[in-house]
Amino acid sequence: MNIIEDIKSQYRTGGIVQKLIFWNIGLYLLSLIFFYNFSFGNFNFPSWLALYSNFDDFIFSPWTLFSYMFLHAGFLHLLFNMMVLHFSGRLFETYFTQKQLFGLYILGGIFSGIAFLVSFLLIGKTSVLVGASGAIMALLIATATYAPFMQIRLMLIGVVKLWQVAFVIVLLDLIQLPLDNSGGHLAHLAGALFGFLYIKMLNSGTDVSKIISSIQEFIENILKPKKKTPFKKVHKNKANSSSTSFTKKEKSMDQKKIDDILDRISQSGYDSLTKEEKEFLFKVGK
Repeated sequence: MNIIEDIKSQYRTGGIVQKLIFWNIGLYLLSLIFFYNFSFGNFNFPSWLALYSNFDDFIFSPWTLFSYMFLHAGFLHLLFNMMVLHFSGRLFETYFTQKQLFGLYILGGIFSGIAFLVSFLLIGKTSVLVGASGAIMALLIATATYAPFMQIRLMLIGVVKLWQVAFVIVLLDLIQLPLDNSGGHLAHLAGALFGFLYIKMLNSGTDVSKIISSIQEFIENILKPKKKTPFKKVHKNKANSSSTSFTKKEKSMDQKKIDDILDRISQSGYDSLTKEEKEFLFKVGK
């Protein structure tokens, strides 16, 4: 029971990077229960969750551009992605806000999915894409584009510059692109490209991550419970009510008469008024 409470506490107090890691791990555990084929030792994700390059599948499940990035093909796939997410996320938060991180993560993942769909549609092949790699690459390359000479210490290697790390990772994806898992490597490169473009747009004054922030706030406002105004029973005195209504009507008539008299004065002067009108205006003035 203490472990569950500790996990809840870490989730509540942790930042957006920690929450993203929790979401990915939680959905991986759920997918083990519902979609893992223990006989063959692999996942069998349905077309309404994973991103299939078949255009007909995508048309009927467009939300898979979002859902695919929270699914993983195996434990090592999940472990490596979460390690890189933790690393890239902490670096990104050195310069940017958590809202920008979440926005870039989602948009980077969506951009990677679109690149995967278009590429496989053009070459006429079918494949399936899962994993947060494209979204994570967007964070890493965005940080490397913004602060390329940031120094980081890597185990067994020592101190290196961030641009060098980013360059090696992108190079490895380029080398492996024609060999195996072409869809995955293509998504990595698309995420890297989006991270680069994000910083260039940000430097020119456009923060596209605000799109996700606006959508998030809109959803939160819809889901936020509305405060109910307590019902109050009011007893009205009918006699007073009718008296008040009569007084308001009388005042309205007097005001109209005053307005008419003032209009006549402005057009024809005070002398154009009748004796009764002058007496009425004098009474009101008192």
